[in-house]
Amino acid sequence: MPRQTLNSVFLLLAWPAVLGSLLSGCGYVVGSPYGAEVRTVHVPTFSNDAYKAAYTNDGFRRGIELQITESVQKQIQLRTPFKLADDNGADTRLTGRLVSVGKRVSNQNKYDDPRELDLSIGIEVVWEDLRTGQILAEKTVPINPHLAQAVVTTSFAPETGQSLATATQDAVDQMARQIVSMMEVPW
Repeated sequence: MPRQTLNSVFLLLAWPAVLGSLLSGCGYVVGSPYGAEVRTVHVPTFSNDAYKAAYTNDGFRRGIELQITESVQKQIQLRTPFKLADDNGADTRLTGRLVSVGKRVSNQNKYDDPRELDLSIGIEVVWEDLRTGQILAEKTVPINPHLAQAVVTTSFAPETGQSLATATQDAVDQMARQIVSMMEVPW
């Protein structure tokens, strides 16, 4: 057989194998990672049990549930095909309960002034189908280095101009991305 014919036969036989290996098992999804049966989501304001359970009157614990709710709604609009809807017209409802908010000093100078602090947020989320009553997803999402090492923690350093407000917004945005990722169809 001529050499050119052998190369052609090899390419013809190898091409389906190469294509099959590229398309299988790589973690890629053809189409949307979100279920087509859900079109609308109602996201009521998350409850803040962390503020209710606090022994002190820490001002940073109040209102964080509003920030989380707004960030989750924005992430749904940006990353998913779902539309936000009122409770009456929605296919599903995504509810959340803020269970913990903590701030601790992770580094201090010799005068006991904080140089770096960690902010941790814990939340419980339930996504339910309002048409059937079925729970589509449920998760407790901690942002705390002591509870889960794989989850992101927000640190901030007041000496460099960072504040509790910027750290809170960073943690809220991370939380919202995790919650919306939970809404993807498992593969």
